[in-house]
Amino acid sequence: MSVENYDDIINLPHQVSGTHRHMTGRDRAAQFAPFAALVGHSDAINETGRLTDEETEVLEDKIEEINRKIFVALSATEPPKICVSYFEADRKKEGGAYLSHDGVLKKMDVYEDTLEFEDGFKVTLSKIRDINGDIYL
Repeated sequence: MSVENYDDIINLPHQVSGTHRHMTGRDRAAQFAPFAALVGHSDAINETGRLTDEETEVLEDKIEEINRKIFVALSATEPPKICVSYFEADRKKEGGAYLSHDGVLKKMDVYEDTLEFEDGFKVTLSKIRDINGDIYL
């Protein structure tokens, strides 16, 4: 038997199973794909490493300033364009992020405790941290 050049088997006919269908190249490749024993592990690590901000308490004088700015914006003859800075809680972990939204103020909904913009965006009044705009200059 020649081990180096496989002369004893090199010219044998290709064996075809009579009971099993021929496996596609894609299915054969799937057999050799890496085994993922820890499915979702890297997602969990990434989620743990994602930073969130802690929500700070709004002081009473800042609440009064925000309420005054809302009153001024709602009393304007034309709906003003303002920028609202607010805190949004994270859905997956403790904390959240400070975000802002620019838009034309539409109304304040007392029952929902929200400010609504013409583009449909709503922000909860208690989550507002600041309001800015040309109307306040």
